[in-house]
Amino acid sequence: MPDMQLKPGKVFLVGAGPGDYRLITLKAVDAIKQADTIVYDRLADDRLLQYARPDVELIYVGKASSDHTMRQEDINRLLVDKAQAGKTVVRLKGGDPFVFGRGGEEALGLVANHLEFEIVPGVTSAIAVPAYAGIPVTHRGLAVSFAVITGHEDPAKPESSVRWDKLATGVDTLIFLMGVENLPHITAKLLEHGRPADTPAAIIRWGTKPEQEVWHTTLGQAAQDVIRHGIKPPAIFLVGEVAGLREQLAWFDRKLLFGKRILVTRTREQASLLTARLENLGAMCLEAPAIRIEPPESYNPVDMAIQNLRDYHWVVLTSVNGVKAFFARLEKAGKDARALGEAKVAAIGAQTAACLREYGIIADIVPVEFRAEGVAEALAAYIRPGDRVLIPRAAVARDLLPDKLTEMGAAVEVTPVYRTVAGLTDGLKLAADLADGKLDMVTFTSSSTVTNTVALLGPDAVKLLANTKIACIGPVTAGTCYDLGITPAIIASEYTIQGLVQSITEYFKQK
Repeated sequence: MPDMQLKPGKVFLVGAGPGDYRLITLKAVDAIKQADTIVYDRLADDRLLQYARPDVELIYVGKASSDHTMRQEDINRLLVDKAQAGKTVVRLKGGDPFVFGRGGEEALGLVANHLEFEIVPGVTSAIAVPAYAGIPVTHRGLAVSFAVITGHEDPAKPESSVRWDKLATGVDTLIFLMGVENLPHITAKLLEHGRPADTPAAIIRWGTKPEQEVWHTTLGQAAQDVIRHGIKPPAIFLVGEVAGLREQLAWFDRKLLFGKRILVTRTREQASLLTARLENLGAMCLEAPAIRIEPPESYNPVDMAIQNLRDYHWVVLTSVNGVKAFFARLEKAGKDARALGEAKVAAIGAQTAACLREYGIIADIVPVEFRAEGVAEALAAYIRPGDRVLIPRAAVARDLLPDKLTEMGAAVEVTPVYRTVAGLTDGLKLAADLADGKLDMVTFTSSSTVTNTVALLGPDAVKLLANTKIACIGPVTAGTCYDLGITPAIIASEYTIQGLVQSITEYFKQK
């Protein structure tokens, strides 16, 4: 039998953008989706990994100043080894691979080993970070040129590779990347070669991210400001008249929720919607899922109900999770929405109704009040004695709705289609953040997020949660808080994610 030679793989050198994970390109996302192996950096946001396959191999090679997880030579070798093993590899790098990203070195290593590669450019921090600080790197009348310079050059080198005599006065806007630690050297060289000390400048740390900080300064004052404010990497240093435009053009750090640290306790799968809406308003969201969605102990009850679905007069869906789980069992049984026959459908909440529409079902009733009491009241005009009502829902939930419907004479069948269990959040880390006052707000979107968060935090939970503001999606969730001795600062009047975000916005407007 002839030897089967392994076909070499391919490497994508991908720019992850400047920090805000939403600034990644569509082509970069496509590359991440097909990767067998992802080799990623410290400045590549972990949330980009959500696009990867579940079975992807993740290798972290992050570098901080004087603290390298892996030497560059070893990273180069790693890419070669993985590609020679037939893997599709994504090298995920902060910013752009070819702007001080050492992508050229990695590409040359692949060429030397006759391996296929592609470059996927990224949004470079050299332009994006000033833009998020309200500073255009060019502006007619102020700057017709700009230069991007490494700030990481060793000042002890016998001879600098930077042509300071040409650079200092020959380019309008100067952008130094990774230059905070060398700022005394950089500013001294620019001053030495004729750049005026009163030239406007800016130091921008964690640009494009909710923790962004901006210091407006001058060339002559910048080095002292770094010491005075204890400014640490990652940061860029910008010198030029355009820095003076920040006062008029600042936009990102003027968002209503900018800098607010808000904890999101929803399931990891559902957190993205709330997180995205809060981050669009400038908040810094920490996701600490207090619950996970798991299958019920047995699918037998719901599967039996699905086989006799045409016998029911009403199907009541109480959550998005319930809709998805119910229709997943329908599909498992080889059925679709047509199996509902003439049964009417009620939904608790606009989001539940919207999820139903994805399956081709328009709910007959969506109560104005998005909770069980509202559904019971809305159904009162329609339920007739003897009507059969199916409620596919969580394994543990309030009995108010089935009890009310039973009182109306309905034959109610509750079938578990999922269950909520405690999330995998690090309770000790969360407790430490609360104890240190690092969180401005904690959001709860269901009673189970409350009870599981309290369980994660342990016996001091109520005391720890008193160190921050609590925002609840509605009165039922708030009631669980009160029962546990926790007083919410916010109870959304519309029991939806949008309603919760609106209530949080209004709260901070008044502060």
